[in-house]
Amino acid sequence: MTQPPETTSPDPEKVTGIRQPGGLWPWVPRLVTLALTLFTIDYLFNLQLINVVTQVESQFFYTVVALMLPLVFVLWPISRHAARDRVPWYDIVLFLASIGICGFFVISAEQILDEGWEYAAPQYAVVMSFLFWATVLEAIRRAGGLPIAIIVGLASLYPIFADVVPGPIQGFPSSPPQTAIYLAMSREGIMGIPLQAFANLVIGFLLFGVALQKTGGGKFFINLAFALLGHVRGGPAKVAVFSSGLMGSMSGSVITNVMTTGVMSIPAMRRVGFGRSYAAGVEACASTGGVLMPPVMGATAFIMAAFLNIPYGTIALAAVVPSVLYFLGLFIQIDAYAARHDLKGLPADELPSLKKTLKEGWYFIFVFVLLIWLLFFLRQEATAPFYATALLLVINQVLPYQRWGWQDVKDFFFDAGKLFAELIAILAGVGLLVGALSVTGLSGTIANDLIFLAGGNTLVLLMMGAVTSFILGIGMTVTAAYIFLAVALAPALISGGGMDPLAVHLFILYWGMLSFITPPVALGAFAAATVAGSRAMETGIQAMRLGSVIYFIPFLFVLNPALIFQGVWNEVLVVILQALAGVVLIAGAMQGWLLGVGNLAASGVLQWPVRLALIVGGLLLAVPGGGPVPLTNLQLSVISAVLIIPAVVLAKVSHRRYLAAANG
Repeated sequence: MTQPPETTSPDPEKVTGIRQPGGLWPWVPRLVTLALTLFTIDYLFNLQLINVVTQVESQFFYTVVALMLPLVFVLWPISRHAARDRVPWYDIVLFLASIGICGFFVISAEQILDEGWEYAAPQYAVVMSFLFWATVLEAIRRAGGLPIAIIVGLASLYPIFADVVPGPIQGFPSSPPQTAIYLAMSREGIMGIPLQAFANLVIGFLLFGVALQKTGGGKFFINLAFALLGHVRGGPAKVAVFSSGLMGSMSGSVITNVMTTGVMSIPAMRRVGFGRSYAAGVEACASTGGVLMPPVMGATAFIMAAFLNIPYGTIALAAVVPSVLYFLGLFIQIDAYAARHDLKGLPADELPSLKKTLKEGWYFIFVFVLLIWLLFFLRQEATAPFYATALLLVINQVLPYQRWGWQDVKDFFFDAGKLFAELIAILAGVGLLVGALSVTGLSGTIANDLIFLAGGNTLVLLMMGAVTSFILGIGMTVTAAYIFLAVALAPALISGGGMDPLAVHLFILYWGMLSFITPPVALGAFAAATVAGSRAMETGIQAMRLGSVIYFIPFLFVLNPALIFQGVWNEVLVVILQALAGVVLIAGAMQGWLLGVGNLAASGVLQWPVRLALIVGGLLLAVPGGGPVPLTNLQLSVISAVLIIPAVVLAKVSHRRYLAAANG
């Protein structure tokens, strides 16, 4: 057998609620995605071949919305009970109406800019602004879900009643027409930083991710993972970590990642003895971590670059160590679990050939290297993915292994269109929320209110930030939650806590992601449970335990930015080594097996005191001292040594006695 085990999985389209219309309708997303790609290339490469919509920046942004927002009414039904195989008459009306509404702003973009319509617009422009506002709300309800639509809808109405709400959230009021034109035409509203980041950075990377999957990149990385790790102790679970990390970095979507890699990794884990919920929990954690892994981290990282006004490469570099710590913790836990339960790998004859896998897919690695070189060395964030995608498609057509046919080309543009339409709906909707905070002045005062509530205590402010990020991550997409918190919470942490801006924004991103593996929501874990056939809540608890390291990693780098390469090299090195050692101790203790020591259960009644000492000692070793932390690095290291050394010695002696008794 030369391929990893396969099975069937739930249809991703059914999971996400996407409509699959027949007839000529599939050509709509294909053609508009092709148009968007051409317009974006003309705009970013400054070719000036399609000046009709790419000469004025705001006109190009409106064009992006005009192309993609109407697609939502074609691809997402009005409710989950509506027909999925056809587009009903009312959605056709909405589709055409949204083209007209968005097209008005494309045509009027220069007048909006020249005549300052965002402050005083003609009556017909006010009417179109109200219609635009309503269209975006319905689009975000369909593509993003009802919870985020309610949050955005209420927030966008807030400026009208800003003077009558309670004190801490009181702001400057605006009339309904003033609110509508500000949200529709201001660079702080729908056309704000989120949408600008999408148009300037995200489009190319999403195209690259779709192309990578459609050319067989996902299959290659899964086969490579099986070839390298499938035979080792607990191999299939380690394959899930490796392959899902790479796939998640491509797709930027936890659910998509679970549905693509989980279909092979979960059955393989089950074959070697992992339980259903444990296998699903591993896949959910690995898929969640993949979205946080450079070089491609999903749309949120690019929006972060726009907020911070720094190169995307800087963010990707900063995310390296935190993502390594997370995957290391997950890897160690899996290895420890496999060691305790004596779970072997798959037989060699059931695994793909490493030589054949590399022969047929070497160019995927080469394209990734090119992308990293363009990002980090040439600093071409906007154009790098287009070069990488072009090279990928050329090599793919030259080699015979995964060569595209006409149907593959159609699928590529259709799938990219779905992805673009969903993101545009969400980003335009969040633009309403950000615009409402901006027009009332609340975005400037809410930071001071949060600092006051925290009593000026940085640790309390961080805990408030973590809880808020987690709660918003439940009701919103990660991108939407991040944008809201970047406006409302990040300034409080930066100014009130004196923290590094990049560390704060990554902190928000990490805690927003945690809802994917944390009950009661745990969308990533629940998606994996459907593949594994396990109980959803049990899987969520397993995922929460396996991903336990991720709950404290954000605190490590926000308390000491040396962990994200913000500092002198010797401090960076010490902090990273301490964090690595701490993660190994915590992960091993969580599963009851420590590298170099053995089975912690051999300590008998002292097992839990030993494990607790290792967890607390590992945490104290990893946490940086000074600043908001009342103890110095040296004091923390001494306390951790007092806990770790006796626990390790006791565990080692107990394990030797256990082995001697077993062999004697």
